[in-house]
Amino acid sequence: MNNSLLYYSVGALLYCPANKKTIADSIINNRFGTKYSLALCLEDTIRDDCVTEAEHILVSTLQQLDAAAEKKTFYLPKIFVRVRNATQIIRLHGAFGRSAQLVRGYILPKFSPENAEKYIQALIHVNETSTEPVYAMPIYENPCIIDLRSRYEILYLLKEKLDQVEDRILNIRVGGNDLCHAFGFRRHDDESIHQIRPVANIFSDIITVYGMDYVVSGPVWEYYHSRNWEKGLYHEIADDRLCGFVGKTVIYPSQISVVNEAYKVSENDYRDAAAILNWDQTSHSLVSGSEGGRMNEYKTHSRWALRTLFMAEYFGVKTY
Repeated sequence: MNNSLLYYSVGALLYCPANKKTIADSIINNRFGTKYSLALCLEDTIRDDCVTEAEHILVSTLQQLDAAAEKKTFYLPKIFVRVRNATQIIRLHGAFGRSAQLVRGYILPKFSPENAEKYIQALIHVNETSTEPVYAMPIYENPCIIDLRSRYEILYLLKEKLDQVEDRILNIRVGGNDLCHAFGFRRHDDESIHQIRPVANIFSDIITVYGMDYVVSGPVWEYYHSRNWEKGLYHEIADDRLCGFVGKTVIYPSQISVVNEAYKVSENDYRDAAAILNWDQTSHSLVSGSEGGRMNEYKTHSRWALRTLFMAEYFGVKTY
């Protein structure tokens, strides 16, 4: 579903292990800024024998945030929990109690035909018991989508399943590092993942299958303190945008501002998008030139214009 600002507003999604005890204090004191979303991870970042402890810490974190929000004003990001399985969604949502209202949704790792139906049924269940909408963000990173002989069948099968709960699927996410791992690839800080053709082709197929109906978010950028990390991140986001992605998974607070700046809409794009969506419907012509020196055509560019205005509303417009 991509016809509402909500689906464009995940933005920079900061990943954090759910067992990090200082996360609540960092949020309450606005150490990460005031424009990001947060993923509290119980999966790959947590050792298998430490999951129970991490769940207890996660519950405590949400309770701290809930209590602090009653006493002071601070930026409370959209919070998502990355789970290990569907059963964990139902169990945790009950364990959160009142603090469940702070959880905007759940991230579904390794989304595949084997677990999709269980995840969807868990999502339906928690929505039936919640006063506020609970969303999901499936991650396409399972090696099952690598095999060319079955990739299209799997992608369309999973889309059919998600379409049952389309309005509750906030974003489709892609696991760049997991897919690179399957091949033994790793990009450097001056390279874009879109240069890795086997992985980029998978991304292209995901956009082809899902991009007309869902917002698809860009893969994680793993550099944050290397020589070219910032320049490389801007480069990859430029490729992300051109290929149809909106938003980015990040792993370090300094990456957040780069994502927010890189996704700002240019003034020319903003003006053209506004003009297209405000076209005089009584006009005999549905095409005209723009100030930026390009052709605007209502029937051809209206979907682009709507996406552009949603992105401008969330990320802002460049003023230079």
